[in-house]
Amino acid sequence: MPDQRQVRHHFMPKLSHLSDESWMRRALGLAERAEHLGEVPIGAVLVVNNELVAEGWNQPLSTNDPTAHAEIVALRAAAARLNNYRLTGSTLYVTLEPCVMCAGAIVQARVGRLVYGAPDPQRGAAGSAFDLLTAAALNHRPEIVGGVCASLCGERLREFFQQKRKA
Repeated sequence: MPDQRQVRHHFMPKLSHLSDESWMRRALGLAERAEHLGEVPIGAVLVVNNELVAEGWNQPLSTNDPTAHAEIVALRAAAARLNNYRLTGSTLYVTLEPCVMCAGAIVQARVGRLVYGAPDPQRGAAGSAFDLLTAAALNHRPEIVGGVCASLCGERLREFFQQKRKA
C-alpha cells in the first residue's frame, strides 16, 4: 500500500490543475489588501467547481480578532454563503501554508483540497513545521498542493517584513 502522504501531498501543481495559478494570483491580490490595512499580507480564496464562493485576507489587527486569519475569514464567508459549515468538494487557495489553527478549521470544514503558495517552515501545519493535515487520527484529510506561485507569495511576505524592520 503506498504511503498516504506521498499520494495526497504534492509540492508542485499537476497539469490537471492549471487554474491553480490564476486562483493563487487572486489570493495574492487579497494579500495586498491586507497589507494596505497594515496586516501581514496573506490572502485566501475558496472555490467550488472552479467558481469563487468566498475570499478573505488577514485581519486580526484591524478587527482585534486573533482568529481572523485569511483562511478563517474565507471559510466563515463560504459557510455563511452556502448555509453549511461543511465545505466538501471545495478548494481553498492561500498564499502561505496554514498555521495549526487554520489547519484545524480546514479539517472541521471538510475542505477537499488545500492549495498554498509559500511554505512556512516555522509555523506551517501542512508538512513544513507540523503535519497536522495528514494525521491518521483525523476523520478528514484534504488533498494538499504546495508551492503554487511560491516565489511570488514568499517575496511579498519577505518585502513586508523587511519594511517593518526598517520602520
